[in-house]
Amino acid sequence: MIKNAKNCPYRCGFGNANLCSRLPEKDIDMRHLRILTLVDAVARTGSVRGAAEQLNFTASALTRRIQDLEAELGVVLFERTSRGMRPTTAGHMFLSHAREQLAEAERLKSGLEDLQGLRRGKVRIACSQAVAADFMPKAIGTFRREYPLVDFEVRVVDHEQAAMALASYDVDIGLVFSPGALPDFQCLALLEQHLVALLPRDHMLSRNTTLRLHDCAAHPVALPDRSTGGRQLLDAFSAQTGFSFEVAVESNSFEFLRQSVVQSGLVSFQIDVGAPRDAKDPDIVIRKIDRRDAPPADLMLGKLQGRNLPQISTTFAEHVIAGMAAMQDGASAFSTIIS
Repeated sequence: MIKNAKNCPYRCGFGNANLCSRLPEKDIDMRHLRILTLVDAVARTGSVRGAAEQLNFTASALTRRIQDLEAELGVVLFERTSRGMRPTTAGHMFLSHAREQLAEAERLKSGLEDLQGLRRGKVRIACSQAVAADFMPKAIGTFRREYPLVDFEVRVVDHEQAAMALASYDVDIGLVFSPGALPDFQCLALLEQHLVALLPRDHMLSRNTTLRLHDCAAHPVALPDRSTGGRQLLDAFSAQTGFSFEVAVESNSFEFLRQSVVQSGLVSFQIDVGAPRDAKDPDIVIRKIDRRDAPPADLMLGKLQGRNLPQISTTFAEHVIAGMAAMQDGASAFSTIIS
């Protein structure tokens, strides 16, 4: 049984046997954000020592704070193991609440600074490799020219990792390419993307303007790993047709795959937004893959379902949407769902 639920000074809202079950969704007590930050840091680093170093605390002082909180709540938040600190079931419930409160506090801070005309803060982004080389750096660069006090934290991940980072409040927004829906992902904008082939300029297939995948399968290829949306489109083609690729190179690095095209004469694949342009890679040509073999899928900008973003993150999301709209051509559908 949870003790002292009604008198908890940390406003955790524990009631009866259900942790956090009576917590008002947007109830923030600014005085107690510090303990929420401490618990969150221990969970993320997996150790008291790591969290203490990160937050400029002593390990002993942080241990006492966690123990005092556990005693007050009457539950154990962390399992102490030889490998570090691991949240218990109660700990996961507490962390879910803590991260919501910390995110809401950040949104409030951003809104107050916006009222003062400061426009500062940090925007945290998860993005696919396809937009990491060109689109996202350009978007950040043009944004910071207008808002130089804003800094960015960018994680380059696959679409499933982006969804997890959003769910754990590690990032504010995600820009990812995915052939299907993502859990708890509230889409703000969609830009249709097509699969394209990357070829050495002197490759025999470069004479064609559009390629069929069975033609590409007759040549050695360099493929992204199976976590990427583009690879999943290729695997779907193989499963449906029975064609298999002669995979000479497989890598989780798109830059390595591009270099494999140049250095080894291989065929590789990418989506529109991630394909190098002639001015940047004069030794590579880009050819569209026939829609019959690889139907288009979406580049999606989104956030955690139901989360209210800090004002500066919302402003940057609108900036990204404008950039996505500018990439639209007659063959690509674009839609925005931001309010």
